[in-house]
Amino acid sequence: MKRLKILFIEPFYGGSHRDFADGLIKHSFHDITLVTLPARYWKWRMRGAALHFSQIIENPSEYDLLFTSDLMSLSDLKMLWGTDCPPTVVYFHENQLSYPLPDGEKMDYQFGFTDITTALAADKLLFNSYFHLNSFLDNMPGFIKKMPEYKPLWVVDKIRVKSSVLYPGCNFPAGKLNFSKDSKSNKPPLILWNHRWEFDKCPDVFFKTLEIADTELKSVGFDTPFNIALLGESFQAMPKAFIKAKERWGDRILQYGYCDSKDDYLNWLKRSDITISTAIQENFGISVVEAIRYGSRPLLPDRLSYPELIPEAFTDSVIYSDYNELTEKLIIILKQLHECGNIAGLEESTGLSDSFTHYSWQEQAPEYDELFRMISC
Repeated sequence: MKRLKILFIEPFYGGSHRDFADGLIKHSFHDITLVTLPARYWKWRMRGAALHFSQIIENPSEYDLLFTSDLMSLSDLKMLWGTDCPPTVVYFHENQLSYPLPDGEKMDYQFGFTDITTALAADKLLFNSYFHLNSFLDNMPGFIKKMPEYKPLWVVDKIRVKSSVLYPGCNFPAGKLNFSKDSKSNKPPLILWNHRWEFDKCPDVFFKTLEIADTELKSVGFDTPFNIALLGESFQAMPKAFIKAKERWGDRILQYGYCDSKDDYLNWLKRSDITISTAIQENFGISVVEAIRYGSRPLLPDRLSYPELIPEAFTDSVIYSDYNELTEKLIIILKQLHECGNIAGLEESTGLSDSFTHYSWQEQAPEYDELFRMISC
């Protein structure tokens, strides 16, 4: 295989975007040059990043391929570069047509149209799940129909034919892993939160669930039903739920906030017994996939990308349909962990962890490399 020279533009180099970029570059066969902007002011990135990159990147025609994420107007960049722009692939981590809005915020239609024109300008579009691809295409007609006249519904089929799904790789080993859980060390089970500290992850629901489980287990004699590790990135406006949680749970919160060290982060995953998602927005879920890979027993809603990630054999124990079922399943797991240690769920956790090995970059990178080769031809 010819080793391609690839330009990777990431206008929002942080969080899952950064992990994706670093992982792909580390594991790809091809020669990838990364050019970035910091992960802040996402709206301004979508509006103006193309102008910045058009000036700082010299000789784009020297590259065999341009790979970029969705938080930039590719149509603007291609217009500025003209024929110097190489074949282009856009990776949609998120999109502005289906992303939920905080209370009181109205949609800025410009960002939705930026997604559409970026998709039209690209030679190939990649989405991080089938759920994400379908939600983007399904929301597009209704979005376009908001236009008072001259509604370009033709764009939906134009975008559909060049779109496909390629799961992101994750930075964990492909082989078998050993787990060292708190519940196996005669400590209270450890419940993990390792998502962004934002409204779309519904932290209020998460903490409400913990409150009910805590009350239920104390009523039957468990003095400390569980401890909590609150990981993940927080941004300018921290949800009040986390401030209240720090006051409510005190020293039962063993970790509060983002881990600067990747090793520290992984150690918390290896210790955690249970990971819960209450999200209303998740197009893939790297944080959940990482936790599962390191043996944490997941409880995930029957929505978003989660059902397609979980093998059918584990669906009944992992997926919950509503808030009541989440609470019931959490209480059952906690009782098992207290009464039997981690033996009750160790076999299942190990089997689910092993099934997630294909999300490692070692296994995903060759698929990206082959796609890059095909697009550049």
